[in-house]
Amino acid sequence: MIVSVAFVFSGMEKSTAQFVNDGIYVKENAPGRKPLPYPYLREADVYWQKRIWRIIDLREKMNHPLYYPTTPIGGRLSLFDLILWGVKNAGLQVYSADDDEFKVPVGYNYIESQFGAGTDTIEITNSQTGEIIRKVVEKGINSDEVKQYLIKEDWYFDRKYSMMKVRIIGICPIRITEEDVNGVITQRKKLTFWIYFDEARRIFANNEVYNPKNEAQRLTFDDYFQQRLFSSYIFKESNVYNNRIITQYANGIYSLYESDRIKNEIANIEQDMWEY
Repeated sequence: MIVSVAFVFSGMEKSTAQFVNDGIYVKENAPGRKPLPYPYLREADVYWQKRIWRIIDLREKMNHPLYYPTTPIGGRLSLFDLILWGVKNAGLQVYSADDDEFKVPVGYNYIESQFGAGTDTIEITNSQTGEIIRKVVEKGINSDEVKQYLIKEDWYFDRKYSMMKVRIIGICPIRITEEDVNGVITQRKKLTFWIYFDEARRIFANNEVYNPKNEAQRLTFDDYFQQRLFSSYIFKESNVYNNRIITQYANGIYSLYESDRIKNEIANIEQDMWEY
């Protein structure tokens, strides 16, 4: 009889431990959210349109909510870890980085190859016998190497609402690594893969971005992008010259001037649509 009672209490302890809530309330808002659908857009209502590519640098303080935490903490994920989770668990499709038109779908193995992950064989010398031993090691994906994102978006003037609007089309993580070449440390940038933003919104809407000012009012990743709370600069605009990037015809500080010129041109087009 004593043994059975002890067994019952032991079972109660295990079942209680499974439902420990690390907080003062159960979060139900973000996990059950659905992305707000875009309003229907007719082709006839698009009076003006321009495609823009921009860079989000996660090393800027304003963009830190997308970079941290570098390892999951208390259910929090960085943007890249969330994307990886979506690819492995939620069927999020990724596309080759060779172009940004979502023509070549790829799998998780492609992502691993872009980060040099997988199994590798290394040779280790035994310090006692001098014998060379081959050892198989596994290298994972280092999410902290993603320090930038390339955003592809369309700006357009909606004559129905008489206002300039923007929609993000795709996101591409950029891997940045440092290499020591002849005593000089250089940075290597590499486009990894593309994801279609509309497909990723269902995952972004269910996960929160950390709010350093008020943890009770966290925005989701979808809110973060829709409200454009990130800092960025224009990398390229659609143009007749094979969509050349800004740095192909403007160097140094002049590339930043060109980025600001394109941004101001979009703002001026909206103002020019109005009559006073």
